[in-house]
Amino acid sequence: MLYTNITSINHFFITGFPGLSLEHYGIVSCLLLVLFLAIVFGNMFLLVFVKCESSLHRPTYLIFCHLALTDLTFGTVTLPKIISKYWFDDSIISFYGCFAQMYFIHLIGAAHSFILMVMALDRSIAIYAPLRYTVLFTNTSASVLCVISWLLPTSWMVGVVLDALSLPYCNSNIIVQCYCDHIAITSLGCENVRDVHIVAFGLAMFSLLVPLGFIIISYFIIIVAVMRISSAQSRIKTLSTCTPQLLITFLYYMPRCFVYLANNVGFTFSVPVRIVVVMLYSLLPAAVNPIIYCFKTKAIKDSLKRKFLVRKVNIRTKT
Repeated sequence: MLYTNITSINHFFITGFPGLSLEHYGIVSCLLLVLFLAIVFGNMFLLVFVKCESSLHRPTYLIFCHLALTDLTFGTVTLPKIISKYWFDDSIISFYGCFAQMYFIHLIGAAHSFILMVMALDRSIAIYAPLRYTVLFTNTSASVLCVISWLLPTSWMVGVVLDALSLPYCNSNIIVQCYCDHIAITSLGCENVRDVHIVAFGLAMFSLLVPLGFIIISYFIIIVAVMRISSAQSRIKTLSTCTPQLLITFLYYMPRCFVYLANNVGFTFSVPVRIVVVMLYSLLPAAVNPIIYCFKTKAIKDSLKRKFLVRKVNIRTKT
């Protein structure tokens, strides 16, 4: 390991996946590049499609766009550096560049969690009060709530980063992770970092558990409303409108809750396994979510079919 005896450091080294042999660098970099391209093109396609399709200018799809934006920005912030490490053997990231990456990683993660809460609110109002939905939940109200979801963690994330920056860093400058997260950076501090970790952990739990609690309550309300519907077919149809939201929420919360619970009950992962698990639950949903939006949401799927059929008819007409 590399250590320095000066009182401050100018850069960090990203280790990526510990123990990975040099001969596998090319394969890993290609897989990460494919993942990055899937995240970029999938989420960009959704954003552009919803923007261009006027029939989708409704609260539900505006919320989808904000979720797609968080997935897109998270992949853009994290993946290029780790791809560069395995493609060009470039492991160095500047001191302040690492803190900037940490800021955006945790900001985007918190914003995504709060936007999922807005999405649950949208579904609960749509099902519990369908006749008043268009009045209670408009495009403006959905946009305002999503913007608040971005702004809310912005303020305290600045404090978290400044708190981490206040620590002296004078020993190891090797980050055992694929990107600069809070624990990976602050664990390298020269002094007692317990207070810094407690504050950051408390805010992380707030941004994770408060939306999760609201989402659970919202879907309990949805279940109660659905059970009041007399027709079994209508109940199934109503619940099916929640399928994309449930899948997206499950992909975000389930692995995180599993990891936190595993740590609390004393089950620990080895460092390489932990890094792989974190990468999978952080980035794989960002690539999968656009598929869920397009093929599990009826309005988007129908719009895609219409576009495809119109194009097909035009091609036949020309020939």
